[in-house]
Amino acid sequence: MSDVSRRDVVKWLASAPVAGALSLGRAQRDRAIAHLRALESLGADSPYSPRFFSPAEWRTVRMLVDYIIPRDERSGSATDAKVPEFMDFILADPDTSDAMRTEMRGGLAWLDLACAATFVDCSDAQRRAVLDLIAWPKKAAPEMSAGVAFFNRFRDFTASGFWSTEMGWKDLRYLGNVPVAKWEGCPPAALEKLGVNYGMMDARPTK
Repeated sequence: MSDVSRRDVVKWLASAPVAGALSLGRAQRDRAIAHLRALESLGADSPYSPRFFSPAEWRTVRMLVDYIIPRDERSGSATDAKVPEFMDFILADPDTSDAMRTEMRGGLAWLDLACAATFVDCSDAQRRAVLDLIAWPKKAAPEMSAGVAFFNRFRDFTASGFWSTEMGWKDLRYLGNVPVAKWEGCPPAALEKLGVNYGMMDARPTK
């Protein structure tokens, strides 16, 4: 990105309307989820050629999503769940706004410019240091506002893809669509965490 200045990148990000950056229609989201299902059925080692991301951007995206959702003892990482493929499909979709594409491309360029080298070529400690500057909006310096806006939307995009997958459902321990012979109510531990009880609910005034 040597031919791109920080000012250019900030200008790109500023040109992307906040409200429209991650707005997906129902049909578009359904197509992306169907695409994920097809990729899941092919297995983890199936080759994928990005339609939107450049090779350099693809490497950055694959690394960045795993900083947001790493592999742990309960589930695989964002790349294991094929979140980058989900993102690429949406960004290449004809219904995706130019604003969303501009913000994504500009944000990835900003990330490289914020590093001593490209994000991919930095050490783990250097990457984390840069991400710490933009991951917490209330703590971020004003001059980091463009990076903060990009990273927080990128994080939402990553989460949207991950929890649209079977791996994501299992990570949440989602139990919907399961027949229940007898409804026992909300688990006591959950009620305690929320600070409520059924007595409080029964005491609500009625019209």
